Amino acid sequence: MTTQGPLHTDSLKAIADWLVDGARSASTSDEVLRELCDRMVALGFPLWRVAVLVRTLHPQVTGRRFLWRAETGDVSVGSLTYQMMETPEFLQSPVNRVYATLAPFRRRLLDDGATEGFELLEKLRNEGVTDYLAAPLHFTDGSLHVATFSTRAPGGFTETHLAGLMELLAPFARVAEIRALRRTSNNLLNTYVGMHTGERIMAGQIRRGHTETIRAVIWLSDMRGFTSLADRLLPSTLIELLNRYFDCQVPAIHTHGGEVLKFMGDGLLALFKLTDSDDGDRAVCDAALAAADEARANVTALASTVATEGIDVLRFGLALHPGEVLYGNIGSDDRLDFTCIGPAVNLAARLEKLAGGIGCSMIASDAFVERVGLQRFVPLGEFALPGFQAPKTVYGLVDEVGGNASAN
Repeated sequence: MTTQGPLHTDSLKAIADWLVDGARSASTSDEVLRELCDRMVALGFPLWRVAVLVRTLHPQVTGRRFLWRAETGDVSVGSLTYQMMETPEFLQSPVNRVYATLAPFRRRLLDDGATEGFELLEKLRNEGVTDYLAAPLHFTDGSLHVATFSTRAPGGFTETHLAGLMELLAPFARVAEIRALRRTSNNLLNTYVGMHTGERIMAGQIRRGHTETIRAVIWLSDMRGFTSLADRLLPSTLIELLNRYFDCQVPAIHTHGGEVLKFMGDGLLALFKLTDSDDGDRAVCDAALAAADEARANVTALASTVATEGIDVLRFGLALHPGEVLYGNIGSDDRLDFTCIGPAVNLAARLEKLAGGIGCSMIASDAFVERVGLQRFVPLGEFALPGFQAPKTVYGLVDEVGGNASAN
């Protein structure tokens, strides 16, 4: 039960101390907000809704919104995209006013003209909200974030409530910054090195030479004729084409359980980690093949689209091979790369180059075909590959080469 009487100073200090101590009883950011609101309500703050918008570094979203509601006591988490930041709804919002002025924004919604110019405030007043406060959260790096508080209490927030809210903002901002930095680190690692690799790095695998041997299906692909395209296209057009081309592959790889390890110009290296059983290996290889089929179809569709834009040639080359790879940190003392090396990677690279030479969009090693079966593949013959003493049997797709394959 909430009251509008004076707030107990010691209890308010206890909340501030809990925040200063890092809100350690809450393991996630949404739990921090939920527990903070629970403590404030227990102290007498007549909160109805509390929202926190924290900006972040992410290629697709500019921030996350945490929303606590009194009727449920739960916190929902949503994303704010770059496009949403440009909508009239956001540009004319109290939150954007705080960004612009760097100052708190308060409106008693029952006052005449209180909601004028703010669609959100009109909506909140219709829901029974009597008072609204949007306040800046200042991070130590100079960035600005926003917390909003609203109430349905008949008299709105008292001056004591407002003073208490402002007293808690600074310690809350410190906790929000720590949690945001941790998430930003994860976002950046996931974006630039991949989710599983990022987890390894965050877990402390950052020393040069810190590697392990894993078994995986190696995916190596590139865009055929890229050098010619790079010579003919404007740099901006080329970059856009590369992004669209990688969009044909990356979602398919992720959907089927793979991880993109790196982009190399127009090339892409991905891994599908194998299991410790024959059945598990077959399932992983089937997943890699499904991802390859999806990517191949996507590239074919993209080729038809860009043909209407004056790009007459867009082709895809891919090699699939399972084997052991050395996976970990390689580089100089102060510049490392989390990558994979080994004979299996070298073989996949040779197969990928061979695919272009024999005009196939996808080829596979005999080790891969042993796991998925011959239903989809036909032998192309034995090929001498640079760096390997014995010739290697190579397979192509039945629907691409039919029964016309011949041995070299």
